[in-house]
Amino acid sequence: MFVIVRHGNTFAAGEAPRRIGARTDLPLTEAGQAQAEALGRLFAARGWHFGRALVSPLQRTRLTARLILAAQPGSPPEPELCDWLREIDHGPDEDKDEATVLARIGADALQAWDSAALAPPGWTVDAPARRAAWRRLFAAPPAERPTLVVTSNGAARFALQAEGLDAVPLQLKLPTGGYGVVRRGEHGRLVVEGWGLRP
Repeated sequence: MFVIVRHGNTFAAGEAPRRIGARTDLPLTEAGQAQAEALGRLFAARGWHFGRALVSPLQRTRLTARLILAAQPGSPPEPELCDWLREIDHGPDEDKDEATVLARIGADALQAWDSAALAPPGWTVDAPARRAAWRRLFAAPPAERPTLVVTSNGAARFALQAEGLDAVPLQLKLPTGGYGVVRRGEHGRLVVEGWGLRP
């Protein structure tokens, strides 16, 4: 089983969100830390004791993973830094508010990104490499314990484009502090059991 988590909030309440990607290493806010702690409590209560934890190098994902793993019983795994989980690069839209981004790329381009992971002009994504990395992860021999993956919205969506996934949601976007569950079902097929979930 794979539990795929998007990091917690990086913008304070009332602060206008911006397009933050690989070049902007924001910390979690207090609310973002609380989201991660809530995820940790939920996963521990469900008996999801992780055997492996993969995390993006950015501090917002590393702290989210650390807070989740702090709720695990016994000795949780050390997070493994994976560069392929790093957020995408928003190019000319990096650190810009949504109105500015929409004025440049248009609503259709943003919808194509959220529904089909088609990157707007100027964004650096390398979608084939990201899909291949998720396929390699999912193709590994089944582990006895679940794998925790903590990343960003831009990287997580490509998990749903791995070959052989059943029941892919129409909306690829994960909310901050949200998670999805992918597991092997009947005949070894990958099944999305939930996406965009929050405690």
